Amino acid sequence: MIETPSVNSDQDKVICPKFEQTFSILGKKWTGLIIDVLLDGPRRFKDISQAIKGVSDRVLVERLKELEKENIVTRELDDSCDMKSGYCLTEKGKSLKNVMIEVQLWADQWICDID
Repeated sequence: MIETPSVNSDQDKVICPKFEQTFSILGKKWTGLIIDVLLDGPRRFKDISQAIKGVSDRVLVERLKELEKENIVTRELDDSCDMKSGYCLTEKGKSLKNVMIEVQLWADQWICDID
């Protein structure tokens, strides 16, 4: 007798849409590093750019806008100066702290040193 695959087989596994959406947001290049920098507190664009070596200003602006749209980051204008603004994590963004810690612990254990 031939067994028919069960609904719970790996081939039939359905990924939760929320899980998929989470990785579509957080899985983009530079996003994790931006969140990591902002976990230390509010930063100006220039400071974020300097902290993340290799990211272009264009891509950094794009990622910050995406994170703002997802309510993970907010842009705050400095009332004392018209041109200065900074970025900080929202409560939603701050709640990623433990996730970021766990990813770092996983990386420390499983990712080989990159030279």
